[in-house]
Amino acid sequence: MHIAKGIEMLEITVPVMGRTDTIYPTLLWDGEVAVLVDTGYPGLLEAFKQAFSEASVPWNHLSTILITHQDIDHIGTLPALLEQPELRIKVLAHESESEYIEGHKMLLKHTPEALAAAEAMLPPSLPEEWKRSFLYALAHPPRGRVDESLTGEEQFPWAGGVSLIHTPGHSPGHLGLYHPQSRTLIAADALTVRGGELYGPNPEATPDMLLALSSLRKFAGYEIEKVICYHGGLYRGDARRRITALAEGRA
Repeated sequence: MHIAKGIEMLEITVPVMGRTDTIYPTLLWDGEVAVLVDTGYPGLLEAFKQAFSEASVPWNHLSTILITHQDIDHIGTLPALLEQPELRIKVLAHESESEYIEGHKMLLKHTPEALAAAEAMLPPSLPEEWKRSFLYALAHPPRGRVDESLTGEEQFPWAGGVSLIHTPGHSPGHLGLYHPQSRTLIAADALTVRGGELYGPNPEATPDMLLALSSLRKFAGYEIEKVICYHGGLYRGDARRRITALAEGRA
């Protein structure tokens, strides 16, 4: 979906644990350089190629990937993207996330207890081979590469200029992006959309919910007209009022 000049919200639907999940990565494009924000679950290389085509962005212009945080639905296709011979990609992530993305440390949320809970939630109707493959992927998450570690205060010229915003809580190095020209917030998992309304991050997937909600205060200084949420898609409304209410526990 075209959001503004230089901003495309991609929509990718994938089967997960016997159901379907739709994610909304963001593509920043200035006519020469394409920047992908997050890489989805493992196995989505062809889906990303199709999404680029639908957005009329040349695939071979992809030169930068920004990983907002370490969760497997954000880093999953990173290794496959880095293996593409036609691409020369630079990968950016917060300094707190790099060791996890590169596989030097196990993903924070992939504890033995979490893996056991995931196995218990699998529908009995799923083929045994699929179950084994899924659980193996959780226990052995994809390993990518980070070329530049960030503090979360950087600004980049992509699509006319974006600012990074460090919003810990959902993950220690979670990043959001703000595009002032279009007043668009790319919230990653700091915010979600459900039933057309804006909410905070998923509590079940957020280790420090109090910190995550407190981090939303960082958005207060930005004029926001549109919010792209990785889970839920686009929100248009009184975003600043709603985000303030969420940060103060009034929503």
